[in-house]
Amino acid sequence: MNFPKSNTYKPSTETLLPIQWAEKACETIMAKFQPEQLPPERFHYHQGVFLSGMEKVWRLTQKEHYFNYIKSWVDSHILADGSVPKCKTDELDDIQPGVLLYTLYEITGDERYNKALHNLVPLLKSWPTNPSGGFWHKGHYPNQMWLDGLYMAGPIAVQFGKTFGESDYFDMMAYQAILMEKYTKDRETGLLYHGWDETKAAHWADPISGTAPEFWGRAIGWYPVALLEMFDHLPEDHKDKKKLVAILQDLLIAITNYQDPETGLWYQVVDKGHLSDNWLENSCSSLFVQAIAKAVRMGYLDSKYMEYAWKGYQGVIDTLKFDENGNVLIGNICIGTGIGDYAHYIARPTSENDLHGAGAFILMCAEMSLAKK
Repeated sequence: MNFPKSNTYKPSTETLLPIQWAEKACETIMAKFQPEQLPPERFHYHQGVFLSGMEKVWRLTQKEHYFNYIKSWVDSHILADGSVPKCKTDELDDIQPGVLLYTLYEITGDERYNKALHNLVPLLKSWPTNPSGGFWHKGHYPNQMWLDGLYMAGPIAVQFGKTFGESDYFDMMAYQAILMEKYTKDRETGLLYHGWDETKAAHWADPISGTAPEFWGRAIGWYPVALLEMFDHLPEDHKDKKKLVAILQDLLIAITNYQDPETGLWYQVVDKGHLSDNWLENSCSSLFVQAIAKAVRMGYLDSKYMEYAWKGYQGVIDTLKFDENGNVLIGNICIGTGIGDYAHYIARPTSENDLHGAGAFILMCAEMSLAKK
């Protein structure tokens, strides 16, 4: 990473609380971008994950400027009739930001947000699927299920089911989560491959199993974060809840086996930290910490697992740099990536304050602010 040489201001990592780190990351991005300018120029999960983190900070701090920033970005995309012109309606990535609409509708009562939700979420009812009923990740990737897709569609759909009394969305997303785990899980490591193509037509698909060749960190991170967001709205007595909890527990426990003992971070390709060209990646590390900590808080994991969460949290904090104005620079974030082999993931460029990396960091810090030491 090439950080600015000017590094005269550095808050003590011992004195700032997790919520203060979350706010610092929010303020850094807000200083760089007016809400309408958040990249890319469409309704997309890059902004969605960042603003989802900001929404949690708003709920914890009740600072109005966070709510107003979220609202301004959403309002730049939602028309009076609830349509979302700059949205690719055949990509799960562009459904995810709709999760921001629930809070806006709850607080303002503006029917535009209600209409937008009813324009976006029902698309899932006719979403193209593979032969087993698994959602295609994108229209131009036929039959490919990606782990990322559960974060993009799961929380928004389950919350829709709870908010509007449509329980079929509970069954829909529980099925997607279970199917995804069934066909991407490696029994030896307990980790999940990045994707699965049932037809085995994708260039990366294993000719026998159809799975992707590697365990990519951020993709694995989206999956438990999504499950836990779904659990916030899924009825406790849902027929699949017990199975989903077992899946969550197995995955998070498996993840702890691959935490780097020296730094507390996780590798870009999770199970190959022994290879010299592999590198420690901050967005997956942040997502793993958030998921472990939330699972403990919600009673799904024993409190002993907070040792891994605090070690990972401090590991991410220890990588932070700062510019001359005290803005935080979150580095070692893999930019967006498709599915590929080991060389593909290792060669991916990194960036500073990439929105899904900053979003993952804010989600982590917001959750750790609720944790008990």
